[in-house]
Amino acid sequence: MAAPLAQASGGSALTLLAPGGLWLLALLGPLVLLYILKIKRRRRRVPSTWLWAAAQRDLLARAPFRRLIAQLPLLLQVLAIALLALALARPASRGRAFTGDHVAIIVDASASMSAAARAPSGEATTRIELGKQLARDLLSGLTPGSDALILEAGRDARLVAALDRDLVRLRAAVDSIAARDVEGDLGAAIALGVDRLRQLGGSRRIVVITDGNLARPAALRGVSLPLEVITVGDPVDNAAIVRVDVRSGTAPAGAADAGGGAPAREEVQAFLVVANFGAQPRDVYVTMRQDNASDVLGSRRVLVKPGERLPVVLTFRPSPGDRRKGLLFELSPRDVMPVDDVAYGRVPAGDRLPVFLASAGEGQGGEPPPAAGGAGWLERALASDPMTSVTSGALADLLGAPGLDPDTFVVIDGACPPDPPGGDLLLVNPPPGRCFGTLVGPTIERPTLTSWDTADPRLRFLTLDGVHLRAASSLRPEAATRELIRAQEGTIAADISTTSRTGTLLGFDVGETDWPLKASFVLFVRNLLEQARAHRAHGITGPARTGEPLRVSVPGTARDLEASGPAGERLDVALRAGVAVIAEAPRAGFYRLAWQGPQAGSVLVPANLTSVAESDLTPRPLSAEGDAVEVSSAAGQADAHTEWTWLLALAALAFVLFDVWYFTRARPGVPTHLGQSAARAPGAPLAR
Repeated sequence: MAAPLAQASGGSALTLLAPGGLWLLALLGPLVLLYILKIKRRRRRVPSTWLWAAAQRDLLARAPFRRLIAQLPLLLQVLAIALLALALARPASRGRAFTGDHVAIIVDASASMSAAARAPSGEATTRIELGKQLARDLLSGLTPGSDALILEAGRDARLVAALDRDLVRLRAAVDSIAARDVEGDLGAAIALGVDRLRQLGGSRRIVVITDGNLARPAALRGVSLPLEVITVGDPVDNAAIVRVDVRSGTAPAGAADAGGGAPAREEVQAFLVVANFGAQPRDVYVTMRQDNASDVLGSRRVLVKPGERLPVVLTFRPSPGDRRKGLLFELSPRDVMPVDDVAYGRVPAGDRLPVFLASAGEGQGGEPPPAAGGAGWLERALASDPMTSVTSGALADLLGAPGLDPDTFVVIDGACPPDPPGGDLLLVNPPPGRCFGTLVGPTIERPTLTSWDTADPRLRFLTLDGVHLRAASSLRPEAATRELIRAQEGTIAADISTTSRTGTLLGFDVGETDWPLKASFVLFVRNLLEQARAHRAHGITGPARTGEPLRVSVPGTARDLEASGPAGERLDVALRAGVAVIAEAPRAGFYRLAWQGPQAGSVLVPANLTSVAESDLTPRPLSAEGDAVEVSSAAGQADAHTEWTWLLALAALAFVLFDVWYFTRARPGVPTHLGQSAARAPGAPLAR
């Protein structure tokens, strides 16, 4: 960090860009010690001691040191060391002046700012580091009396430092900024900067530091304050995974066996899209492996042409222990932006949807009741789907099943338990009373169906014309929008969905209707199963993208939730009506949630960047004709400092050369060796 040496009121500051170089001043101690330390004499036989009287006095002294005498060589050497120390500390004075009484500096912290770049010195760095260095330079160029605020622009705006004149605090705030794995939006940060500066007097300006790869360039237009955009980083080629989807599928019969004729088997199918945003073709390997495993499950070598988006399919056959484990997809070799060379997924829970059909009563000896009446028709309709696994039992078996799959589609006939386990829910012919917010009322004899909600996914592609009911319970849902099937006498089917599961309530026994004899009944059950299967495949009620909230379905009885991020860091998580909410997923990777309670468990949630706007690192225009936006490149900016390193180094070298000349110059009348005592004629020069 730069250290200011002086700051004059109204003048410029002298700064040490590398204060560590001042450690060279420690050499002054040994240098002075050499000048005050007495020289150890050697005994020699000479004809006379008259010329050596002074040396004899030194020999008689008992102290090892002598008085320090100011000598020209010592002065030259001290100056040389001091100048070299200052040169290593890189003293600099402010060069470019950054005008403005109040300045808002916005640093783009989106994913594209993590791309590799080259510093002006040639060192490898990243775009975010170039942006932070530029922000520090702008702060150094602030005129005396000016203040600045620092904003970080990711998916949302974050105030890093409020208006301040202390450059030390402002630089520390800039140092804390880091690129996030999110799709950036400068609009929120610019709006926040304008709001903070609007009420202030004097000159105001906003400076945006970005690489120019904006997901929403329109955010730079229509700003009410002077806006300057400074771009960092050079355009580079980049390849990325811009889409990923993992599903359960079925391998063709005999596809994996050379002999053919093998039965179809379930397989995991990963669908990816690899995009090349460069000007040259890219030959890459796309691999798939499990999280925390080194074995490759699938791999393909593909050639992606410039500007092409190539679909890639990878498959493998899972074992039962692979369910819901994390999958890691990678492009190799890596390129300038590693974050989009990796994508994350999860092994689906299986293609067969578990279904539990529970009846309110029990058979003889605690056995499940026989599948008769409405329950029998429901069981046959559920089993007609080849991708389901149906289990029938008593309600007590359902409520007491500790190992029930949390995504099980639960059908309950003749009861309404308050917190049934499993996933999506279908309640048939519940008893009178309150049931999931819907009031089950008195019985309606022979209701006449009048309408049904064809826009609801559960009732799509079907008609209830010609369906007759012997009796049904009158339902009063919480809102009219929750009515699914209406009769002339009232509502007989309602939506009882919560934030964590989709629920459907039928206020009649299907065995006392002729609906099971209609094709619409099987279609209705299939719609429910497809919805439950989709929820099981994802397990998330919101998008799993970085920068956005993560909403994960958990049992309604869950408590003591714990959440961790991709690096194992603890995260704050809120539980609201069966949905666990993590406010933001700032990094791509796996997020883990665990909970306690009667249905204790855990879930792994992948979050991905998958943004074309962030992965496309090619240049794009940031302003249109007529815009009041000033756009410039950091490479064209004047240096914020004028360094005096080389001038001080040259001055130190001059002192060293002068010292060498002083010692080696020809001095008349002085012998070269003090021990030489040859006699000389009067007036003759000393022998050299």
